[in-house]
Amino acid sequence: MTLLYYLGVPKVVTYSFGILQKGVLKYLVQPSAQNLTFTEDIHDKLSLKAGSREGSQTLTNCSIISPLGPIRVQFPKSLTLEEVIRKNPDVTQGGLYKPLNCTSRKKTAIIIPHRNREHHLKYLLYNLHPFLQLQQLNYGIYVIHQAGSFTFNRAKLMNVGFKEAMKDDDWDCLFFHDVDLIPEDGRNLYTCDRFPKHASSAIDKFGYVLPYGSYFGGVCAFTPKQYMQINGFPNNYWGWGGEDDDIGNRVVLSGMSVLRPSIVYGRYKMIQHSPDKGNEANPERWDLLDKTGQAWRQDGINNLHYKLLSKELLPLYANITVDIGFRP
Repeated sequence: MTLLYYLGVPKVVTYSFGILQKGVLKYLVQPSAQNLTFTEDIHDKLSLKAGSREGSQTLTNCSIISPLGPIRVQFPKSLTLEEVIRKNPDVTQGGLYKPLNCTSRKKTAIIIPHRNREHHLKYLLYNLHPFLQLQQLNYGIYVIHQAGSFTFNRAKLMNVGFKEAMKDDDWDCLFFHDVDLIPEDGRNLYTCDRFPKHASSAIDKFGYVLPYGSYFGGVCAFTPKQYMQINGFPNNYWGWGGEDDDIGNRVVLSGMSVLRPSIVYGRYKMIQHSPDKGNEANPERWDLLDKTGQAWRQDGINNLHYKLLSKELLPLYANITVDIGFRP
């Protein structure tokens, strides 16, 4: 047992260090089991907090401790984007938000690669906006839409999201977020740390454990400096699979380690769906992964090419549509 500062407060915890595949260092913080059976309605919690803002005059720094514990993820039937907009009156055009009763200590951009997943996006926004607001973040949500019907390239869209988001603001942190994953615990802070963070350490699809030790898929976070240090995501993974392992390898190759929340805090619910048309398994992924050590410095944010087709500042997010080309 030792005293470790985590989530902004001193807490007696146990922790373990382990060497993962290819040298990735894992930091597992094991909190106490208190409140594990408690769930909150995040929208009710946000409504109460909004009411408490009235009459506030002096702005102080926001807390760095989330008021949330385990969250009841909701999928309301017949949900519309108009309802999501109505429930988030303080979100401004382009999906931007700043706390009204305090000055946020952190600025986080959420990058979501997207194509033909409007149904999932709707439920993610419904749950994610109040989640981020209750963490008192200054945040923006960017949905990066791949135009056309060519094979999907999730990793390249992540690089586009980084480029476009950094044009808007000097974000402290960027979360690269799959559209079908919803966080289930508010103590999983959407802020960056001294190492790149793999936030989705426990997904329900995998029984809330890592499917393998070096898994880096789902939701991950980098400071701009960390992202540039790994040269971003690779651009040459067309179709499903491989790019997450590639970027995990890049973290190690660049001299950094992987930080994870505990499997109690890092819980996510996956929205069930059929395989996407145009995102079939990439038959080249294993060969590409074998070459990461030679390719990562040449293929990434430093050789990114795309054409910006449109940028729409919608009520809940910035919708960025791009032409990223096609598999050579």
